[in-house]
Amino acid sequence: MTNMSPDEFRHYGYRVVDWIADYWKHLESLPVAPRVEPGDILRRLPAHPPEQGESFDAVLSDLDELLVPGLLHWQHPRFFGYFPANSSPPAVLADLLCSGLGVQGMLWVTSPACTELEQRVLDWLAQALGLPERFRLAGPGGGVIQDTASSSVILAVLAALHRASAGRVRRDGVTPGRYVCYVTAETHSAVTKAAVITGLGEQAIRQVPTRPGEQAMDLTQLRGLVTADLVAGHTSLLAVATVGTTSTCAVDPVPGMGALCREHGIWLHVDAAYAGVAAVCPELRWLHDGVAEFADSYCTNPHKWLLTNFDCDTFWVADRAALTGALSILPEYLRNEASESGQVTDYRDWQIPLGRRFRALKLWAVLRCYGLAGLREHIRRGIEHAQHVARWITADERFELTTPQRLSLVCFRLRAANQANLDLLARVNATGITFLTHTKIDERVSLRFAAGGTHTELHHVEQAWRCVQQQAATLLAG
Repeated sequence: MTNMSPDEFRHYGYRVVDWIADYWKHLESLPVAPRVEPGDILRRLPAHPPEQGESFDAVLSDLDELLVPGLLHWQHPRFFGYFPANSSPPAVLADLLCSGLGVQGMLWVTSPACTELEQRVLDWLAQALGLPERFRLAGPGGGVIQDTASSSVILAVLAALHRASAGRVRRDGVTPGRYVCYVTAETHSAVTKAAVITGLGEQAIRQVPTRPGEQAMDLTQLRGLVTADLVAGHTSLLAVATVGTTSTCAVDPVPGMGALCREHGIWLHVDAAYAGVAAVCPELRWLHDGVAEFADSYCTNPHKWLLTNFDCDTFWVADRAALTGALSILPEYLRNEASESGQVTDYRDWQIPLGRRFRALKLWAVLRCYGLAGLREHIRRGIEHAQHVARWITADERFELTTPQRLSLVCFRLRAANQANLDLLARVNATGITFLTHTKIDERVSLRFAAGGTHTELHHVEQAWRCVQQQAATLLAG
């Protein structure tokens, strides 16, 4: 095949949309997890690229025969592992438009609509989540779409370094051993990776103990570590408050952490990657207690639980000057009249790469097509499903909840040894009926049941729970 003609593209475009629609329609009939061994897919793929071009029909054929059987189906209505990785028809169509447009949004001048739509959509979402005015376009801060929360925490560290050093880190680099960051064992590993990437090193990470039985940061322990670091001559740079930890959906005490950070000039980054979007529901705005008063930066992922396909992390800062001051580098070939005027935003200064996709298009489509009422309905349905699971677990004497049900996540275990729980997980996932993951809470293995999928209905939740019960009965009988 040479370059596709417009008519050929239209033909295969229809085929691809039909393929996706059929995939969603029949997804429930597929096993959630693939039945493959390491290397099975690789061995079926040619070792060398084709010399001559092939038709797109061949690509679609191999998609069906080679790749789909090797996929873990994250959009499956009985997928309850990790956290939701939502997709939706409006987001997928908008992503197709993004690819077709091929826009580079690095500067305002490289596509004004790309920049200004993103600004408006981030303001919309800030309003919808009850985030503070200072995060909005008219305030001193602002929002930007990143790929993931991992990138956002790197940016928070860089902005914090710029502020703490009055810009000297840009010129001189990071002084080894000077700066420290505060996390807990429940904080996402991306923070440690950010310390490595930014040159702070793992030595900069202070792990604050959590409150017994709560998996949330202990403020007394945090204050003690900050005091000790000050006495030792270290600079307390950044603290990360997690709103909805990966293991158990615990929520760190943002107001207390914020007050302590304010007292000592510590940058407070709030990582609400999973849970933050739930604040679209007014009854869940408590998730953002303390954010308005104290957060220097904040992020949440619409690509987890807000019907927007990966990748889409929304990141806000209270003072954009700290972020752009850390990242702005202007070679001659990027100079232009609009940027020089100071009247526009150049998002290249708000992220690590130079180039950027038109990610705002899919978030805009989701907000417009579902509306806030539709998004609230989606969030509430996931929570209701988790509430059902928690009740079923409590009613079955073989099982116990290991934490309270939090939002759409339920953590539970067999009243048995750790290995028995790992064996149960392996048996459940091997059925293909559902897919769960596990964590450890106080050294005890717990299974995680994360509801909130786009296509999930109550009967899918019931099927998954029956599978767990049946596999538990077989395991305990054997």
